[in-house]
Amino acid sequence: MMGIEVGGIFGLLLLVANVWAIVKTVQSGASTGAKVFWIVLILLLPLLGLIIWFLAGPKG
Repeated sequence: MMGIEVGGIFGLLLLVANVWAIVKTVQSGASTGAKVFWIVLILLLPLLGLIIWFLAGPKG
């Protein structure tokens, strides 16, 4: 029973982090094509995309 709760909390945190990353990407000064690329990457690969975005995504 505990595994479901931990997975749910992790999933919720991942969702919040992905939404935050998408908002930051949209607000960045990157080109439209770069924004679309990062948003698609985050949506298709939620955990890996978030990590890659954090390391190499658009800044500012």
